[in-house]
Amino acid sequence: MSSRHRRRVRAGTALLALSAGIGALAVPGPARADTPPGSHRTVAYHGYRIEVPADWRVVDLAGNPRACLRFDRPAVYLGEPAGQNDCPARVVGRTAGIVVEPITARSAGRAAAATARAARGKATAPSAASSDGTLQIAVEDAGVLVTAAHTPDTEGLVRGVLASARLTADAERTGLPPAEQRSGAAPLTAAGPQPGIYLGKGFDACAAPSRAAMNAWRARSPYSAVGVYISGSFRGCAQPNLTASWVTDQTADGWRLIPIDVGRQAPCTSYSLRMSTDPATARSQGVTAAAGAVSAASSLGIPPGSAIYSDIEAYTSTTSCKAAVLSYLSGWTERLRSSGYLSGFYSSAASGIRDAAGEYDNSAYTRVDHIFYAWWNGAADTGTGPYAPSAHWSDHQRIHQYAGEVTESYGGYSITIDRDQLDVGAGTAPQPGCTRVDLDFTAYPTVRSGSTGDLVTAAQCLLEAAGYHPGAPDGIYGPGTATAARNFQAAKGLTADGVVSARTWTALLSRGTTPTVQSGSAGEAVTRVQRSLTAALGRTVAIDGVYGSGTAQAVRDYQSSRGLGVDGIAGPATWGALQAGR
Repeated sequence: MSSRHRRRVRAGTALLALSAGIGALAVPGPARADTPPGSHRTVAYHGYRIEVPADWRVVDLAGNPRACLRFDRPAVYLGEPAGQNDCPARVVGRTAGIVVEPITARSAGRAAAATARAARGKATAPSAASSDGTLQIAVEDAGVLVTAAHTPDTEGLVRGVLASARLTADAERTGLPPAEQRSGAAPLTAAGPQPGIYLGKGFDACAAPSRAAMNAWRARSPYSAVGVYISGSFRGCAQPNLTASWVTDQTADGWRLIPIDVGRQAPCTSYSLRMSTDPATARSQGVTAAAGAVSAASSLGIPPGSAIYSDIEAYTSTTSCKAAVLSYLSGWTERLRSSGYLSGFYSSAASGIRDAAGEYDNSAYTRVDHIFYAWWNGAADTGTGPYAPSAHWSDHQRIHQYAGEVTESYGGYSITIDRDQLDVGAGTAPQPGCTRVDLDFTAYPTVRSGSTGDLVTAAQCLLEAAGYHPGAPDGIYGPGTATAARNFQAAKGLTADGVVSARTWTALLSRGTTPTVQSGSAGEAVTRVQRSLTAALGRTVAIDGVYGSGTAQAVRDYQSSRGLGVDGIAGPATWGALQAGR
């Protein structure tokens, strides 16, 4: 950055031209009541000027670099956000807020596919699309990136503020780099599904900490997992650090991520963004929320197989309120699973979790895959006490938030956090209608057109999980199942005959993540090895999820018969052979 540019940044930050009586903005009717004529002021920064309601806070980040960028109260933030912010552990809720920051290499990394660009000589982009409750405009003639958060109720107000934007005499152009330069030469992805297989401590914070803070905490704190708010139009904090490169770097360093979405809240609360009391509409709203969460996860490089947790804050339950929440979660779960993700649900143990547990076996609702519950009893365990039976979500499907709003410091970095205890497992997301389908058999004989029964249902669910749609898992091997099988076989280089025999069974049963497992390992990946070996070897391998001597011998026999190195360890070569149907 040139010395002239640095001077201009400092001067622009200091220029807050505040005046009353400028006149009302042209905003839709509902916003006018909150912004009567004569109650606006002008805010200018870096050659970019807007008019905002007079009651909005204006925060100069050069003078207050650790300010928390929070949107639960209307505010304008001017300048480049610091790497570390003084935020509460959680801020749920949103009104409106705007961040105006200089275009730099760091801020350019936060530009998204939906980021609009103002035309030359202009400070506005009227056609800017809202994504996940956010509008973003690159005003290159002023060298600023403008990010505006809103709710459905305040979108008109926020668009009105953005429409008031003008360039000032000291504007100086800085172009936003092309998308391919911002993203880098290679795709950025997390080191596997998140949070993956993990038993231990974690924390969640309103804003993703800086790389430096994460490095210091990784070296000195007891935590190895971190909750990050990746999506949702009701998130209260901005996420200046959360980018695909941050995700890649942190997971490569060993951090496990807990992806969280904050969207619509229960209808029996006072939050401004609530789900419908009509169950069908609530279910549809859950589908929409999940689609946004999948898009955000994909943009951040968080892959399928990961769990994404819907944050629904505490509520006072009623029959209709419970029905709305569980319908919303049904839509949420079904849409996530259709994209290969696991569904998680965060709530108070005494409200949302109790309600979900009470309807655990109710087929009217689609059960979530993981629970993440607030019960601040100080016990670092995954017990649910009186709120949910211990047999529910018992297969490594729990996160317990056991303490909240505590400030801890490691390596010189203080963060206000909630403390979590995790017991989670990685795996392929189950599909709608397949949650309770048995995939464990002592043998996997050939099934084909005309076959019926549990093995057919299992094959249908496995094909659906692989992205090949046979239709409803009804246990009847009809034309849809045959077509799905042929398409799967063709993709794997197998004989595309539409018949599920040993090689196709092996490829289907082994599909998913490929961690190295060996004697002493346990969990879902071991179960998949045992199933696929049963199919590949044509003999029964005990399917118990524990890698004992019998499994190790079966792996050695498979490796020997397929010309692989014989070591009894299911590593990359063994997984590759199994997933190719060998």
